[in-house]
Amino acid sequence: MKKIINNIKGNYKLVIAVLVIGVLLGLVFSGSSDKTMTPSNGIEGHNHESEDPTTWTCSMHPQIKQDKPGKCPICAMELIPLTTMQSSGDDVDPNELVMSESAAKLADIQTMKVQFGVPEKSVRLQGKIHADERNISELTARFGGRIEKLFVNFTGQTVRKGEKLATIYSPDLVTAQRELLEAISFKSSRPSLYQASKGKLKLWSLTDKQIEAIEIKGEPMLYFDVLSPISGTVTMRHVAVGEYIKEGTKLFEVVDLSNLWVMLDAYESDLPWIKMNDKVEFTVQALPGKNYVANVTFIDPFIDAKTRVAKVRAEVSNTNQLLKPEMFVNGSVKSEIGKGLNKLLIPKSAILWTGKRAVVYVKVPNRETPSFLYREIVLGPEAGSFFVVAEGLKENEEIAINGVFKIDAASQLIGLPSMMNPSGGAGSTPHDMSKMDMGASIKSKTLKGDSKSVDEKFKSQLTSVYKAYLNMKDGFIDSDADKVKKTARVVKEDLNKVDMALLKGDSHMLWMKELPTLKKSIGEILKFDNIKKQREAFVTFNQVFYNAIKAFGLNKVTTYYQFCPMANDNKGAYWFSNSEEIKNPYYGEDMIGCGEVKETIK
Repeated sequence: MKKIINNIKGNYKLVIAVLVIGVLLGLVFSGSSDKTMTPSNGIEGHNHESEDPTTWTCSMHPQIKQDKPGKCPICAMELIPLTTMQSSGDDVDPNELVMSESAAKLADIQTMKVQFGVPEKSVRLQGKIHADERNISELTARFGGRIEKLFVNFTGQTVRKGEKLATIYSPDLVTAQRELLEAISFKSSRPSLYQASKGKLKLWSLTDKQIEAIEIKGEPMLYFDVLSPISGTVTMRHVAVGEYIKEGTKLFEVVDLSNLWVMLDAYESDLPWIKMNDKVEFTVQALPGKNYVANVTFIDPFIDAKTRVAKVRAEVSNTNQLLKPEMFVNGSVKSEIGKGLNKLLIPKSAILWTGKRAVVYVKVPNRETPSFLYREIVLGPEAGSFFVVAEGLKENEEIAINGVFKIDAASQLIGLPSMMNPSGGAGSTPHDMSKMDMGASIKSKTLKGDSKSVDEKFKSQLTSVYKAYLNMKDGFIDSDADKVKKTARVVKEDLNKVDMALLKGDSHMLWMKELPTLKKSIGEILKFDNIKKQREAFVTFNQVFYNAIKAFGLNKVTTYYQFCPMANDNKGAYWFSNSEEIKNPYYGEDMIGCGEVKETIK
């Protein structure tokens, strides 16, 4: 033993080196065993997942939240960690919404760069043909007498300038002529008396030629002709043969129809886009296939208190007499108000409205995956399918123009700033999401026109309801309560024939939700005999019927969803039409042309 100790002392450097190598090898093998050993082989492992739990969600349906990976129960996409939908790192905004490439593609997210452009807008206007007020002549009697002859026997007769309209016998005029003949003898001695007698006849519309003929003849003329002052059409005849008239009595109205006025109704929102000399293109229903062009010559300085429109006037030549006063016209003005101006323009589809605020989502540059930031902007005037941006965006910034609502929904559910929650905040919890109506997402999708999956037989049945509805709408246009009730019965019958068993899942639930309101509205229309009460129920029916048509579609039908801001006590109301022409069912003939096409549904 003593010998061994002596040997160790002699080789202490070797012993120390062996011990160091042993410690290092122990550390290496110990680290390896930590990585490979699991609780199943008797060694307790290190569970990172338990220390940092991850919530998994769907990039397309953020309301889905689970504590483990899997597939989305709605769209079957692979769930992703919730943290990957939010920005991270020191160089990014914490309010960024990050989407995967697949999620952006499935949501059909489209973007564009904001650019300067010239604001343009085509303003659609309705109106009527009117006579040119400057070409209207009202003929009145300058002296009393009796109508001896009439050369115009009916209204609508065409006359030329200077043509005889009537012959009048006037005792007063005979007396005035005799005074003139007596004054002729005093022409040299009392010229003022002569001039006064002559002036009296001139005041009664006798010409110098007629007065000279009286002087030459030396006898008074018993009958005098009423001559037309212009060439045109007799639109009013107020007298008959043998009728006694007094001074100032209306005799005839003659209108020159060779030039006419086109009087168009412009809403307040349209007026900023219309200016003098703008070109107006219009058509007349009575003359299909014929287009007219005129220029704006007058814009009414006042807004009508009842209709809330201003009159815009254009003048058109009518030498062939095809256009008639009171004809309805549909016109459009291509505004050039922005000519020569460059403004930032963005499409309407990029904007989310919250009443007072307008919101867009700006794409963050230099990101590997699509990232968006919520931004509030200030809008200028509407320019067709675009809006002018007054504040909030710069040229070449990239914004989302399609799928914007889906981006906003995702932002709201994970607590980022959104349209309804601009300050941000915690999103809905998994427990809250379990209580949500899952049909809402399906409804949102179908209301955007995704009706391809709807049974064709159901579409045909809904189309039958729509065709019956058009007849009922015509009853409202005619303000005929009995016709409305008669046609409403057909709508009710066709509505009862719609087989909801043809719909499945969420579509079935959506129809069940809308059907009671449709039936209730039709029931109220059938209940009332008063057209005003019927129209109140018609307002509700149209709102719900729109949801159904957008959700399920119609069979080979194009319909026009139209709007009148004056209807429903100035709250505005909608209706459907099979034509772009405006025929207002809420006012009938009183305001037949009040309204505009809001949407075309094919």
